[in-house]
Amino acid sequence: MDNRPIGVFDSGLGGLSAVKELQKLMPNEHIIYFGDTGRVPYGTKSYETIKKYAEQDVRFLQSFDVKAILAACGTVSAVALDELKQKFSIPLYGVVDDAASKAVHETKSGIIAVAGTEATIGSGIFERKLSNYGLSRYIGVACPLFVSLVECGFYKEDDDVVLQVCERYLGFLKNTGVDTLILGCTHFPILAPVISKVLPGVKLINPSFEAATQLKQRLNDEGLLSDKNDQIVEYYVSDQPIKFANVANIFMGHGIEAKMVNIEK
Repeated sequence: MDNRPIGVFDSGLGGLSAVKELQKLMPNEHIIYFGDTGRVPYGTKSYETIKKYAEQDVRFLQSFDVKAILAACGTVSAVALDELKQKFSIPLYGVVDDAASKAVHETKSGIIAVAGTEATIGSGIFERKLSNYGLSRYIGVACPLFVSLVECGFYKEDDDVVLQVCERYLGFLKNTGVDTLILGCTHFPILAPVISKVLPGVKLINPSFEAATQLKQRLNDEGLLSDKNDQIVEYYVSDQPIKFANVANIFMGHGIEAKMVNIEK
């Protein structure tokens, strides 16, 4: 057993979808979340900047003596995770591999699409991962406005603006034979009801759920699960804790309190 906390980070609010899944799956764990709200979104930044930010995020979480870190950010998982693993000895996990594996298991047509940030789609990470399973048909769709919509609280399925943006990005997939769509950014599951309206019958893969499920299994296999009888979740942000807490209710279904830190120190 290991009662040290689990670290989770994202560019903003999206990683809260992973925290919610971790809370359900591991009710005895202490979780420390960092949302880099002062520099969100990561998906439109250069690869060099993303890697720099991600390294700072990991170093911050390391200060809490965490036993593992989940990069609950599709962009970081796609662009920076391999380099982070080389720089840090702590176990580091992302949200790409498990989502790709689940999509291959679910597809019947063999045609899988990925909706992600510009950086994630541009990296080609999902295309490479899916090709390792022998998949020959892949469609990547960059959806840069999705993160901003969610961060600003626009996500409801009866919102015409949200529906129009989803239709603009993803509507063309209806004529491609795609039967499985990976939501390649942890912000995107919040938009799942709207996306399902645009793409009825298409299976949506939630990377947060898949990553949380596999993280529990890995910690269990290594004897690192906590044996405490209570759950603690701490939240840290790099800008505007009150705004973060207000919008976080979208993900968590309840109010939270967050502390602001200077991530660049």
